[in-house]
Amino acid sequence: MLKLVDGDAAIRPDVHALQLLISGRDAQSLASFKDMAQGLPGYRISTRLVSNGHTDPLYGVDPLPDVLVLHLSQLWRDELGALLQRERGRRPPLLICGPLENREAVRLAMQAGARDFLPEPVVPGELRAALLRLVTETRSGAQHGGRLIAVINAKGGSGATLIACNLAHQLSIQGGKSLLLDLDLQFGSVAHAFDVSPAHGPVDVLQRADSLDGVALHGFCSHFSGTLDVLGVRSGELCLSQDVPLEQLETLLDLARNSYDWTVVDLPRHIDHLTGVTLEKADRVYLVLQQSVGHLKDAARLWRILRDDLGVPAGQIEVVVNRYEKSAPVSLRDIGEALRCERVVTLPNDYAVASESQNAGIPLELKAPRAAITRGIRQFGQQLVGEQHRDDSLFKRTIGRLFRG
Repeated sequence: MLKLVDGDAAIRPDVHALQLLISGRDAQSLASFKDMAQGLPGYRISTRLVSNGHTDPLYGVDPLPDVLVLHLSQLWRDELGALLQRERGRRPPLLICGPLENREAVRLAMQAGARDFLPEPVVPGELRAALLRLVTETRSGAQHGGRLIAVINAKGGSGATLIACNLAHQLSIQGGKSLLLDLDLQFGSVAHAFDVSPAHGPVDVLQRADSLDGVALHGFCSHFSGTLDVLGVRSGELCLSQDVPLEQLETLLDLARNSYDWTVVDLPRHIDHLTGVTLEKADRVYLVLQQSVGHLKDAARLWRILRDDLGVPAGQIEVVVNRYEKSAPVSLRDIGEALRCERVVTLPNDYAVASESQNAGIPLELKAPRAAITRGIRQFGQQLVGEQHRDDSLFKRTIGRLFRG
């Protein structure tokens, strides 16, 4: 039978503590793990001894724990398979204890969303350190899985859509499975940039967001390539942003992040609840402008809104000067001083190439791979993919443990 044993209640319960469930088929191991984690700040601990025909470590658990520690048994393939059958949104952050020498077990665990792996015999200090990392990540709202990139014009016509489309294409080549999402629900042109005719648009998906999983989201998209999905606005479709509930957008963005390695969102140039939520959730915001006083004034105002009103960290905002001209009256120094940013990225003035690419509905990498603007956006992709690799500490720790000795 399934047995659930509540952890010892704290003398002064922390109502903000995370629920930690330690699950497995070996009672002695569960007791040992519980002793190691006992007294760890930020957690309330319970254990689940699975001793009947069910292999799902979360079978019958409601509500789900905030963090799951799973001790793999000889039935590890069935245990991990049961987690994989769950929708991504129904899998809590996972810490695996078990046979790291088994490469297939590690592969399945990573697919199931494992944050860390601890080989047996488990060292108490390593378990506690891993759990402290998880409580920090969870409370800071850190999102796991893919990364969310938002692109927005500082002034109309700056080139955000061109950059969003071609950056998504570059990431699909360099960084894995990617989604390009058009949130300009009235005048979105992403579909035209890839010469696709969407059967479904963002409004359709937003209306069904609560019932979708990654497979269903993929089915609603246009498939430009095996690694790039496009969710563009349908021709003739009209939707007012105030008609879209905030919860639906949050659900869609979380689903996209968990279903794709990269999600690039082309945002309209205005601040409302849709753009605000997206900008707050984004891992990187590209603020696109050109070299004129009007662009600079609007960029300064938008920069202030992002930092002061929406609370987007300055380190997550990157200024992109499109159609850069060295001799333009507004210099890079002017832009840096006005926006108080240390780094300004430039894309060359390659108007003819960009226009041909957009008119033909063919990404720059396919239309003009040697063009200067293509090389610039290619470097964007390389930068982002490089940052992701440097931040992938889980992968590094796992590989180190797999091959040490």
